[in-house]
Amino acid sequence: MEVSSAAPFRELTVAAFVERLASAEPVPGGGSASAVAAAIAAGLVAMVASLSIGRPRYVDHEAVLIATKDEATGLADRCLALADDDADAYAGYAAAMKLPRERPEEQEVRRVALQAAARAASLVPLSALEACRDIVAAAERLAGRSNVNAASDLAVASLLAEAAARGAGANVLVNLPATGDEGFAAELGERVDILLAETGRLAEETRAAVAAGVPRPPLPA
Repeated sequence: MEVSSAAPFRELTVAAFVERLASAEPVPGGGSASAVAAAIAAGLVAMVASLSIGRPRYVDHEAVLIATKDEATGLADRCLALADDDADAYAGYAAAMKLPRERPEEQEVRRVALQAAARAASLVPLSALEACRDIVAAAERLAGRSNVNAASDLAVASLLAEAAARGAGANVLVNLPATGDEGFAAELGERVDILLAETGRLAEETRAAVAAGVPRPPLPA
């Protein structure tokens, strides 16, 4: 869980973001860092597609290349937004923590507020994890169907997105106990396991296809 900052993280330079990450401020933290890493991975996928579109060698994959570029660009934007959403989610939890708790009625109000904030703080990284899965799926789709000179960038994208997925998944799990809802916690915990397994499988398939260096057939229309 993380505290919101005034300026969106997307407006910071890379150096400024890293400097803030290294500071004693609570944000950006692991959740935002994971989302930014995922955005970079998506950017790499979009780049590979861009370097392949319009080239005669990849004309049979043109439709997939164009669609994947658009999808990856959208995923990069989504992940940058999630970096801020993660910080906002912590801000809500931090505010709930400061609620008065002297009287029984105040304690109840605080308890309900904390559980609601923890729920929100679980759902944001879950969205980031879903985006990571989509990013590695896009990378896998391009492996063997895009510019061979940029194939290693797909491998890097898969590594970044997989690491970001693990970071996002950890953030989901750490917030679940505070929701006070065992059913919700079990449901999201299972969802995290499924998404991490899918992400890992797709990331491995991407790297295997890149390492093989063999052209792959066009995907069905």
